Amino acid sequence: MAFALVVCGGAATWYAYRTVHAAFPQVSGTLRLDGLNSRVEVNRDERGIPQVYAGTSHDLFYAQGYVQAQDRFWQMDVYRHTTAGSLSEMFGPGQIRTDTFLRTLGWRRAAQRNYDTLSPATKRYLAAYTAGVNAYLSGRSGAALGVEYELLSFQVSYRPRRWTPLDSVAWLMALAWDLRNNVQQEMDRSLAAGKLTPRQVEELYPPDRLDAHPPIVSREAAAGAGAAERKPASAPALPAGARTQLAHVTRLIRSMPAATLPVNDGAGSNSWVVSGRYTTTGKPLLANDPHLGPELPSIWYQMGLHCTRTGPNCPFDVTGFTIPGMPGVLIGHNDRVAWGFTNGSEDVADLYLEKVRGNSYLYEGRWYPLEERKEALTVAGRKPVTVTVRATRHGPLVSDADDDLRKVGASAPVPAAERAAPHGGGSGYAVALRWTALNPNRTMDSLFELDAARNWTEFRSAAADFAAPSQNMVYADVDGNIGYQAPGQVPIRKKGDGAWPVPGWTGAYEWTGYIPFGELPHAYNPPAGYIATANNTIIGPPYPYLLSKDPDYGYRSTEILRQLGQATKNGKKISPADMSRIQNDQYSPLAASLVPYLTKLKVDDRTAKAQDLLRGWDFTQPASSAPAAYFNQVWALVLRHAFAGKLPKNVRVDGGSRWFAVVQKLLPDADSAWWDDPDTPRRENRDQLLTRAMEEADAQLGRAYGTNPKAWRWGALHTLTPTNQTLGTAGPGIVKWLLNGDPLPVGGGTAIVDATGYNAEKGFAVTMVPSMRMVVDVSAFDRSTWINLTGASGHAFHPNYLDQAPLWQQGRTLPWPYSRTAVRAAAKHTLVLLPRTT
Repeated sequence: MAFALVVCGGAATWYAYRTVHAAFPQVSGTLRLDGLNSRVEVNRDERGIPQVYAGTSHDLFYAQGYVQAQDRFWQMDVYRHTTAGSLSEMFGPGQIRTDTFLRTLGWRRAAQRNYDTLSPATKRYLAAYTAGVNAYLSGRSGAALGVEYELLSFQVSYRPRRWTPLDSVAWLMALAWDLRNNVQQEMDRSLAAGKLTPRQVEELYPPDRLDAHPPIVSREAAAGAGAAERKPASAPALPAGARTQLAHVTRLIRSMPAATLPVNDGAGSNSWVVSGRYTTTGKPLLANDPHLGPELPSIWYQMGLHCTRTGPNCPFDVTGFTIPGMPGVLIGHNDRVAWGFTNGSEDVADLYLEKVRGNSYLYEGRWYPLEERKEALTVAGRKPVTVTVRATRHGPLVSDADDDLRKVGASAPVPAAERAAPHGGGSGYAVALRWTALNPNRTMDSLFELDAARNWTEFRSAAADFAAPSQNMVYADVDGNIGYQAPGQVPIRKKGDGAWPVPGWTGAYEWTGYIPFGELPHAYNPPAGYIATANNTIIGPPYPYLLSKDPDYGYRSTEILRQLGQATKNGKKISPADMSRIQNDQYSPLAASLVPYLTKLKVDDRTAKAQDLLRGWDFTQPASSAPAAYFNQVWALVLRHAFAGKLPKNVRVDGGSRWFAVVQKLLPDADSAWWDDPDTPRRENRDQLLTRAMEEADAQLGRAYGTNPKAWRWGALHTLTPTNQTLGTAGPGIVKWLLNGDPLPVGGGTAIVDATGYNAEKGFAVTMVPSMRMVVDVSAFDRSTWINLTGASGHAFHPNYLDQAPLWQQGRTLPWPYSRTAVRAAAKHTLVLLPRTT
């Protein structure tokens, strides 16, 4: 028996080792591949980051496809099934609801329309990339592609199909959805209006204070200066049945997997660029750190793409952050220009409430047939499922994406006044989504144009093709120029301001066109000498067009500008290390506003010790901070007692920057009705509610972390657990152990420059992160630095699976070699790819 146990244990160990290591890529030596035209060299440093050198564009992107697939094919495969609405083909019937929603949105169909509009050159690049991915897939299956495939085989029978160019184009739809702006705010406003007065709803969406939080582009740069500022539009009157539909749509969207969800309110990104006259290098410095939901492996893949001799047939010498499954570099620099992205605040999506009757919908007094199509879902382990997708002139009926939603809409009561109106009435309501990303666009063309841009003119020309997602683009070049451009299709509305769902049957809320690219906000070498973007208001009045009612409230951008302005006023030159330091800034503007009120309160003797933590606190939130732990616990309870009980259950009170703005405005009014918790019998004022929150927070932390407040640590509450977003979330414990990382205590917080956000309704686990950080020094690109959230590899237990995470946690960055000399000096492995016929 002992011998048998030893043999079985050894066999199990051997099987586990072989399975885990089977997909580790070959990174040295020589490979001969079909479809390659000439020699390609791939240098990898100790972090596994590849730099590819090829003689032609075809071979360059072919090699990119091959190398990305070596490290990240499972991730690429999941991405394409997400965009295609075919996750149930991989994971079985549990994904039917998700697939139904994604098919209703029609990402894959939109991607096909986009592909049809692309330039011949872009199509060649996509074809080359596709050939490289398929060369990797050839002859591989199961564990040889990734341990996830072996684990999946215990549940379903699945074999990945060949890659296509459409698989690459479609992921832009997922990015645009993840970075769309105010769809949730539209629904929340309308749902809140069913329980609150119009004035109360307005108090929960205060206007941005541009005097305290300057916009990205100064007033002097506003196109059409002198035009009148638009006033906020009043809320369209919506019947109760329509609000019922919105509540169900809200629940549906929030039940979708992480790859299809928007990040928390207050999420976004930071980027800024500083002119050489204020830097230690004498040339511009550029910083960027996009904020996204955490993924393992990271959404980003660091890479260099170098033509051995640049020219018209091979114009690329570019390095930066790519996305697995997409050719080219999304964010980074070439030998002339550097650029960064943050999510723009432009409102590019509207919800239309539609009156439906059977298979018809009402529009301007007439009934029109709904557009309808059938979609077949392949479901692992079950028979195929047919999904019916319907749409109006405004877009797909997202409320059809669930059987319960369709029933709710069909049975929604139509008020008697509407039934009696001419041409009015109907059997119920549906919710349609109009979204610019569903329009044909050439964003993929734009990415390659950015990679090859040589100057500001070519950069703006590339930006003109960038339609979705809406972004803020910052720019720097080796000649010393800096700039900003807002790209994207931004709708012009006939009526309304995009803040509320609107009645689709009237025809009064149509889009009449898009803001011309030449009139979108931009700046070139502004007098200030620096530009900062952090999803805040792009431009103030008198700009003639409406961009959004729901930008970020500007706490991050204001802190970045404060630090840049302070340095330049004091005559201090800004170094690359200063840029990194600002990226890791953990100052909380909310704490600075709220703590003076908290420290004045009379609390019980036990809580007084916790209250003492806040006295003398500098309002920064490192992981080691005891005051930050206590303050954030108090903040969550303030939100719960002041707001959660007054709002419908489907409206989030997540503690993002909007809630910062709401509370800051309320603080001077000690007797505001918002301070009264409806769940308590007595009428409360500000000080009573804050006192209660402080005492409850003390008790909760005492139970969880001990009664000595000085021993509390923000990082004990605020942790990031690197999690595989598929099998790592729903698999058995052994699978989670295999695929996921250990919890990391982190500092920062919501609406802080070091934006490690959390959802205050659910706790302090990190739900949003700076997904990467980079600082580009255009005076000497080899002195630039970068860091990824996880690592280059997507294979569990590979040395490069999570090796960058500890550095990221500490706010450190890695050297970023660019020149051939620097890349060779950093290379630890060299792989040569040769045509098979050579």
